[in-house]
Amino acid sequence: MIGIIVAVIFIIRLYFLRISRANEKRILQEGGKEFGVRNTKYITILHILFYASCVAEYLINGTKLDTIGIAGLVLLGFSIFMLNTVVQLLEGIWTVKLMLVKNHRFNNHWLFRTVKHPNYFLNIIPELVGLALLCHARYTAIVILPLYAIVLYRRIKEEEKILAEIIIPNNNPKWNILVYYQGYSSDKP
Repeated sequence: MIGIIVAVIFIIRLYFLRISRANEKRILQEGGKEFGVRNTKYITILHILFYASCVAEYLINGTKLDTIGIAGLVLLGFSIFMLNTVVQLLEGIWTVKLMLVKNHRFNNHWLFRTVKHPNYFLNIIPELVGLALLCHARYTAIVILPLYAIVLYRRIKEEEKILAEIIIPNNNPKWNILVYYQGYSSDKP
């Protein structure tokens, strides 16, 4: 049962990767730019390694679906819901990579004002924790999650810099004040 669930989650993630690739291609064609290329590679490697390690632990341990696994499944369901929400809110500019469209503007939706980086905190982190719980992958969580936290921290810092230096200046002064108070800008109003 767990194997089927992981396979379904993996197929769903591939569907979103396809959306990302289409968006990436269009963004570059329209004059957009990619940032943080090296860190994106680390994130990709760690994500694949995390999935593979969780599956290996599941297979080695013969894990059965239990209460812990169901808690993981709930987190995975939440993460997919949030991923879909973020993709819809970013209307064709969401990518796995750190990319900006030409003249990128801050998305003022309540989710982005309330939760900084919802794709990471409401999608990626619940996905990883959920998968580890589903597969009872304690060693994967102990070894790979701290490494993932480091590269995710770097990614967030890269995004914060881009927000402050590129995206916020593209907005009008009214939004600059709003996003400053939300903690996105290093500039004082």
